Amino acid sequence: MKITCYGGVGQIGGNKVLLEDGLTRLFFDFGIPFGDRARFFEEYLNPRPGAGLLDVMEMGLLPPLRGIYRSDLVPAGRFWERVERSQHLRPHLRDLERLDGVLVSHAHVDHNGYLSFLDPGIPIYSSAMTGFIAKAMQDSGQTDFERESVYAVPRKESGGVLTTVTSSRSNPAPALQRPYYFPDLADLSAEALDFWRQTPAARPMDAVLPRQAEGIGELPVRFFPVDHSIFGSSACAVETSAGWVVYTGDLRFQGGTAALTRDFIREAARLRPRVLICEGTRLSPEGNAEALFGPSASSGHRRLRTAPFGRLRTAPVTEEQVRANALRAIGGASGLVVADFGPRNIERLRAFLEIARETGRQLVVLDKDAYLLGAMRLVDSGVPGVEEAPNLLVYQDLRATLALWQRDLRDRLASRIVGPSQVQAHLGEFILCFSFWDIKNLIDIDPGEGLYLYSSSEAYSEEQELDLWRLRNWLQHFGLTPRGLPQESTDERGRKVYRTPPGEEGYHASGHATGDEILAMVREINPKTVVPVHTEHPELFVEGLKGSGIEVRLPAYGEALEFG
Repeated sequence: MKITCYGGVGQIGGNKVLLEDGLTRLFFDFGIPFGDRARFFEEYLNPRPGAGLLDVMEMGLLPPLRGIYRSDLVPAGRFWERVERSQHLRPHLRDLERLDGVLVSHAHVDHNGYLSFLDPGIPIYSSAMTGFIAKAMQDSGQTDFERESVYAVPRKESGGVLTTVTSSRSNPAPALQRPYYFPDLADLSAEALDFWRQTPAARPMDAVLPRQAEGIGELPVRFFPVDHSIFGSSACAVETSAGWVVYTGDLRFQGGTAALTRDFIREAARLRPRVLICEGTRLSPEGNAEALFGPSASSGHRRLRTAPFGRLRTAPVTEEQVRANALRAIGGASGLVVADFGPRNIERLRAFLEIARETGRQLVVLDKDAYLLGAMRLVDSGVPGVEEAPNLLVYQDLRATLALWQRDLRDRLASRIVGPSQVQAHLGEFILCFSFWDIKNLIDIDPGEGLYLYSSSEAYSEEQELDLWRLRNWLQHFGLTPRGLPQESTDERGRKVYRTPPGEEGYHASGHATGDEILAMVREINPKTVVPVHTEHPELFVEGLKGSGIEVRLPAYGEALEFG
């Protein structure tokens, strides 16, 4: 049995972990490596859709593995011969011949985004919630060949450029839906299956209904729901000839479903795993606090830096603490409140719905968020929906054109739509769920005063530092007071860092377990071997597990680890 890491090695995100055993070949996750991507691309410099696989493979974002990618994305010319001549790609070039499937842990695109490039016939295994979130995000997102995780828009070569296929201007060729396998398929309704087989656009789809997940290739598979910042997150386990291989995905203990993570640990320990492939996002030599951000340790994707290792062990902020802190801040606010958080974090959304009710306000989300919530409710009726929650509305932002899904949604929810003039006339009655990317809507509202509550992610790239600077300019212009927003400072060595101002901590709960929690989890599961991924500091697993009897094998990109 072999395990080869093509992503998540010495960096956070972009996991692509290949497992080979006998005749079976599968990946754990196939995500976008944002750290590596940011080395070459940014908002206005992106891989060219017309070049297909060329840009993303040339810049090292995709592993050079023949036999698993979409044939319609192979660019004109002798593409694979170019790969064979490449000094940096040739050492990792190999023929996989086939891939039996991809086990997807959750719907964050650093774990599932680059399914887009895989052959659309390759099976995808995930929870139903993960699949429905991924489809809703693709349905409501801009056309993006890096995000076709549920269905692929076919392309063809024309004049040396890959273009989308159309039978005629008014009759586009159908999209190709990927075969998904859900362990919880039996829970899906006819309405849910109807949503799955449709695209919200003029393009039809060759639909493939989801199937029951039992095994992958010749190997049994088990899924375990875990607590993370997005619903539907799972750890999984595959029984190989060498024993069980367990993959954690991303997980935490500070959310309302922390019991799921503890249940997973108990079940994984019972398997007596040969290998545990384990995330280590917050395992850091500087500790576990969340209030200080500074120079990147390696990949540039995350820039977390806190107090010296061993000196500071702050307890993680919980979702319940976020709710209590946000309630105090909003309860004392006058005028408009803007809450910056991702509605995909349903636990956070529920908290702000409760806060809105307790403070006499209404929570307003964007139409793409309302569409997502509708899709999630098809899997779990406990997810808040615009039609079901009396104080949940949809913001009508100004757009020159609307996609078909937006027109349908706004027609269906016409009584739940609120525009800028209504918000401006009753500023103290609303909490707007806006991020930095939505801040331009303040021009139409012209709030004059209010509160901007930052309840979003805890780490930043250099591009995001510029976003923070721009965001502060917007808030100052419109008279909104920021709360919980990191600000530029200097550390004890005079280096630039970003600190949450004193007294403004506790408005965000991380989606990841602390380093101490991760090491305690590994000891409890007690695998024979642990392979660290999704971490900038895999060497700390060696230090932290001394004396445990657990072997630590540090992966290198493209190098197979063999297990008997």
